[in-house]
Parts: sequence; C-alpha cells; structure tokens
Amino acid sequence: MIYKFKSKDAADVVMLGPNGDQLLRILGREPSAKGIIEPADMPAAIAAIEQAVRDDEADTERRQKEAEAKGEVVQPPAVTLRQRVWPFLEMLRQCHRDGHPIVWGV
Repeated sequence: MIYKFKSKDAADVVMLGPNGDQLLRILGREPSAKGIIEPADMPAAIAAIEQAVRDDEADTERRQKEAEAKGEVVQPPAVTLRQRVWPFLEMLRQCHRDGHPIVWGV
C-alpha cells in the first residue's frame, strides 16, 4: 500500500506502505487505508515523532558503539528515521499552525 497524506496547507507527503505503517504506529494508530489527524491531536503527534527520532538515533549510536567494541563495522541506515519523517513532521507543524486536518486514503 502507498500512503498519500494530504492537507490544505502543504504539499502531499507520499510514503511506501512499511514506512507509512511505521509512522502511524509511532502516532499510536493502527495502520489503515483511510484516516485523519485533527489539529487538536497534532501536538501529541509531533511530540511522539520527535521522541521516536531521538530513540532511533540513540539505538543506532548504541549499536555502533557495541560493534566498535567487538571490532566490527556497522553501516548506518541509508535513510534515517529523522530523514524519512521530516516532510510529514513539517506538514504536521504547518497544519497545526493553520488549523487544518491531515487526511489519507480519501
């Protein structure tokens, strides 16, 4: 499945299924073909994404340090969670500021 997040305030954000599923789970939602994020829910969504990014970066750093201690080399992910969710996070911020929902699948 492909997610196409839409709003009146920003360009569409398109994510492949696994990435969109991950994003929705970060937001505390089950992946679904249709949905809406209301402006009132956006501060909590922004905070959840920011915390997930911090957790992901801390986990990556921990794994790299463990690998270095064993003399191994670990390649960082080609695209980090921070990079992947940035467009959606910007959409959330703009929509919250302007008071419009984000929808997908409609």
